[in-house]
Parts: sequence; structure tokens; C-alpha cells
Amino acid sequence: MDKLDQIFDSFAATSLFKNKSVLQSNYAPDSILHRTEQIESIASILGPTLRGDKASNLFLYGKTGSGKTLSMQHVGNKLESRTKELNGNKIKFLYINCKLRKVSDTEYRIIAELIKALGEKIPATGLPTDAVYSKFVEIIDNEKQVVVLVLDEIDQAVKKISDNFIYTLTRMNSELKNAQISLVGISNSLTFMDNLDPRVRSSLGEEEIVFPPYNALQLRDILKKRAESAFNEDCLGEGVIEKCAAYAAREHGDARRALDLLRVAGEIAVREGSKKVLLKHIDVSNEKIERDKMLDVIESEPAQFQLVLYAIMNLSDEGKGIKNIFTGDVFNVYQELCEKTKSEVLTQRRVSDIIAEFDMLGIINARVISKGRQGRTREIKLMLSKNIKEKAKEILEKALDIK
Repeated sequence: MDKLDQIFDSFAATSLFKNKSVLQSNYAPDSILHRTEQIESIASILGPTLRGDKASNLFLYGKTGSGKTLSMQHVGNKLESRTKELNGNKIKFLYINCKLRKVSDTEYRIIAELIKALGEKIPATGLPTDAVYSKFVEIIDNEKQVVVLVLDEIDQAVKKISDNFIYTLTRMNSELKNAQISLVGISNSLTFMDNLDPRVRSSLGEEEIVFPPYNALQLRDILKKRAESAFNEDCLGEGVIEKCAAYAAREHGDARRALDLLRVAGEIAVREGSKKVLLKHIDVSNEKIERDKMLDVIESEPAQFQLVLYAIMNLSDEGKGIKNIFTGDVFNVYQELCEKTKSEVLTQRRVSDIIAEFDMLGIINARVISKGRQGRTREIKLMLSKNIKEKAKEILEKALDIK
């Protein structure tokens, strides 16, 4: 028997998982624990759609993994099935994730994605943006209905384009005769609304619901409930659920992180041929997820952010022999990269803001130092391990088309 046969046999013989998909972030459980108050609030705000009335625009915010998207989709599914039962007014939910690169790079792409969700086709590029908006209005207004637009991670779209498109969507009802539109924005950023144009803020934030982070006990309940369906009996070692909950509670009470930890730990245990998921598997799982999370952040950043990071990585190359990297050095290399990729050059102040964001994400360490009469600058150090740095460089070169 060769090595491959041994590997495949170990997978065939080991059956820790009963239904691994239960631990995936896109799994929709029948009941959602510890979010009753928020779910009932969403239902109360969107309830008027059952009578064919426009619901107030709604904004949901809270940290990653606090149950915002899950709760919204849960209420949306219930509303749609309820309106079918009553054979009443038509309600349509359109959901798009603005973090996806091909969805929210431009206003055109966002509206094109919404048109696609309505079952219609439109060219990926080529039409004036106004024409795409007109097409969207025309499709929606074909029949009497209430359309609820759910823009998940809406802050990512605003970061890449501007908040004008939100204002346009909130004003669209004035162009509709048969249909009505309600807007739901979802964001991980608790300060997102503060940075919006006042007109947009008042239009979008008619109603707001905050999702607090889960605590360790709530995360334990969620994991226990999911684990019952995900794993076969007696396959989890003592303290495994509690350790996953404790790790995730430190990460701002992120339920998604807790579920990922348990799932990946299970996969590691299966690969090892272990009969149970043990505490050591949780530690290995945590290290792997940390690495993948950092690369995911880098891949999803807008092009300008990626250019700044690539400039920092270039300056940090050991072969360059540069000991100290300052904001001005980064800006100079960034300008060269913009020229090479035919990208717009941002101001040095804006590049400095992007550097500060990377510092907050833990990708770099930026220490403010005084240079006397020359003022203050930041001394920058890349905080990526060699392994992550190599993979990050590949991601950036592919995204920016740099060789």
C-alpha cells in the first residue's frame, strides 16, 4: 500500500464529523441563539412590507461575527415565506456583499449586481451609470412590490467609491410608481455612520440596531448547539468547546471565529487520525486561522491600499539593506508604483491615513517620531512573518498586475 492509499484510508476510517456544513459561516440554523431582541426589532421595522408599505431604512452595525447578516437573512426568509402563505403583497429581498471585489468596485457594478439578482442581464461594463440606474428602476417598477435592498459590509463600498450611491438609492422611491424600495445597510464599523455625508446619514439611518459582541458563555451555547449536529457522539475532548469560546471571546466575541476554530480543529484531528478533537487541535487551528485571516484582509483591500502595502513590502525586503522606513520613503515608492500601474496618485496625507489603518490591523507597526524642525513622521516596521509575507506578495502582484 502506498502513502496515498494510507492517507485516503485514514479519512475513510475516521468519521468525527456527522455534518460539517453546520459549522460553516453561511449555514442558516432554524433558531438563532442570543439574538432574540435584535431579530424582533428587525421584524418590527420591516413588518409594514407585509401590507405593501415601505419600511423605514435600517442600519445594522456590530463587530464581525455578531450575528448581523444571519439575523437579517433569518427575518428576510420568514417575511418572504409569510407573504407567500398570505398570498399578499409581493416582497423581494436583494442581498449583496459589498466586500466582494467584483461587486463593489464601482457604482455600475453594484447596480449591475442588483439587476442580476432580479434575474435580468446587463453588460459587465460599457453603459453610462445613469442608464444602468434607469434600467434598475424600470425592472423594479414592472410590478407592485416592496423591494428590500440589503447591502452587507456597506462600508467597504463607500471606502472604494463614495457615499453618493447610497444617497441615490435612498432617493430612488421618487422615481417609482408601482414599487417601493427600503434599504438595509450592514457594517462592522461602529463609527461608519459618523463619516457619512449628513444627507446620506439621515436617509440611511432612519432606524439603527446595534449588535453587541457575544460573551464566552453565549459563544459556548452557540458552539454546543452546532456541535450536536456537526460531530458524531463523543468526538469532542473535554474543554474543547470552552477553549474555542474563550479564544473567540477575546476576538470581540466573534461567533464566526468560534465556529471556524472548531471546524478547522476537527479537520486537523481527522488528518491526524485522532478519535477525538483535543485541546491541542484548537491551538493549531487558531494559528492557521490567524494566518489565513491576515491574507484575506490583504486580498480584500482596495487597490490604493494594496499599492501602499506593496511599497512598504518592497522597502522591507532584506536585500534592500534599508534599516529604517519612514512615511516619506513609502510615499516615494508608492508614487513609482502608481506610475507603473497607471493608477491615480493620492496625497501624502491620505497615504499617511492608509498607513495608520494598516497599523490598526496589525499588518505593520507605525511609531510616531519627532524629526525636530522637519516635524513628525512615522517609522514603519512590517509585522508579517516570512511565510505570510511571501504569500501576501503573490496576492498583491496578482491583484495589481505587477511583475
